[in-house]
Amino acid sequence: MSSHDVIVIASDHGALEMKALLKQHMEQKGLTVLDLGTHGTESVDYPDFADAVAGALKDGRASRGVLLCGSGIGISIAANRHRHVRAALVHDGYGARMCREHNDANVLVMGGRTTGPETAKDCLDLFLSTPFAGGRHARRIEKMS
Repeated sequence: MSSHDVIVIASDHGALEMKALLKQHMEQKGLTVLDLGTHGTESVDYPDFADAVAGALKDGRASRGVLLCGSGIGISIAANRHRHVRAALVHDGYGARMCREHNDANVLVMGGRTTGPETAKDCLDLFLSTPFAGGRHARRIEKMS
């Protein structure tokens, strides 16, 4: 199995239910999901999970990632500290589509306490199905990488 077949997902305790929902949603679509936790309701530190997803992308275990925390804010900040990560915090389908089309985001971030389940599934579907437009956008992405 290549990394192009694998989506890595992780969350802190603030988005455990959303992680389970999105993992199941992807598996029902035939995708392979690498779940890096958390697996319980005890309080954990979101930077650890951002680092784990960044590691899976860097070492080729996955091609794209999904990160979740209560608001999505903390975990997106932590993820974007890694130069090879372009994590986009989105709240709707438009943001999910644009983060791929214009920004070539490789990590989708949402808040488990701020995003409803149907919106989260819609955002995930758009994130996974939207190609990067390239062109003038590629020059900008290269400056970040």
